[in-house]
Amino acid sequence: MEQPVIQISDLTRFYQMGDTTVKALNGVTFDISRNEYLAIMGPSGSGKSTLMNMIGCLDTPTSGEYVLNNNRVSEMDDAELAEVRNREIGFVFQTFNLLPRTSCLANVELPLIYAGIKSSDRKERARDVLTKVGLGDRVDHKPNELSGGQRQRVAIARALVNNPSILLADEPTGNLDSKTGEEIMLLFEELYRQGNTIILVTHENEIADHSRRIVRLRDGVIESDTPVENPTLAGKELV
Repeated sequence: MEQPVIQISDLTRFYQMGDTTVKALNGVTFDISRNEYLAIMGPSGSGKSTLMNMIGCLDTPTSGEYVLNNNRVSEMDDAELAEVRNREIGFVFQTFNLLPRTSCLANVELPLIYAGIKSSDRKERARDVLTKVGLGDRVDHKPNELSGGQRQRVAIARALVNNPSILLADEPTGNLDSKTGEEIMLLFEELYRQGNTIILVTHENEIADHSRRIVRLRDGVIESDTPVENPTLAGKELV
């Protein structure tokens, strides 16, 4: 049986706020298999952002264990975490986080620069992945010359360029109108069908319903972990 890409065991994250201990995560345990499409949900203060930061190697747990692709992340220092982030995780944020004065190609190349990939290979890989997300004819455009949906596609291309173990998307349609949001969810569906592992963090049921499994948090613990009965795009032909 194949090892899960993510193994989380009894994970806690406590913060000290004056005399009060805030238990943002209070004993979370679950696995994520390779090529899963998972949504993490929960109300404000439920711990979903903290859990996303843990999965994304942006924060370390107070206790418990996190193993990502056979790497024991919960025991790593900041330099090791940065290396794992660049190699194993593709981030897609609500606010795109693109460099405004550089081309789409240069934006997508960034993770490859950090990875020490030579220039000619970087450009080829960045072009390939921009073509994959439908922007092969926009490689020289700057972000302000693109629509919101196109900017998010550039952000997704940048997230994919290192062939990460997981694609971690935080409210990826939050800044988009509903039609453009659906186009982005269609792209995520294509990426999932191509074998990518996708983790969505969202508060919107309509977005979560595109996934195949929903983990709901409340007060720092898992309230439910259930399969999605009828995923929005499952079984549909993608144009």
